[in-house]
Amino acid sequence: MKKFVLSLSGLAMLLAIAGCSQETVEPTETASVDGSKFQLSSEPNGALNVIQAREDAEDGKDVVLMGRIGGGANPWIDGLAAFTIVDDSLRACSDIPGDSCKKPWDYCCETPKLPTSTALVKVVDEDGELVKADASELLGVKELSSVVVQGTAERDDDGNLTVLASGIFVKKK
Repeated sequence: MKKFVLSLSGLAMLLAIAGCSQETVEPTETASVDGSKFQLSSEPNGALNVIQAREDAEDGKDVVLMGRIGGGANPWIDGLAAFTIVDDSLRACSDIPGDSCKKPWDYCCETPKLPTSTALVKVVDEDGELVKADASELLGVKELSSVVVQGTAERDDDGNLTVLASGIFVKKK
């Protein structure tokens, strides 16, 4: 009987240790990411607008483009440093006097033009990996912020443009 009790005690201890190890919470990278290394202190020269960049940027080549954060009700990719930008020639609903759209960054007034006027921006680290941090917190930006993005173009077969961004300049209004 004594051996049986000791065995149960040992089993309970093993389960407790195993249970504790499953409750360990991994620290998130978000807390340790320094956004300043991705923020450019001056505006890069030669920025293309989004529409022009979609036409001219070559896959794997350096590109600099400018636009405003938006293009959907939620232009952010949750938990990642990625967002969409829209060509400056398109008008957000807030640019239209009297428009009371609650999410003017979705560009619902320009919906037919959006497919050829947006680009996806992914902020990547020195290893080319997408930064696992909220872009708005990392860069101090919000919907309709004007940005100049410096990085490498990535094209898909449908003509969509993604920029693997190494630096972002946030324009002041």
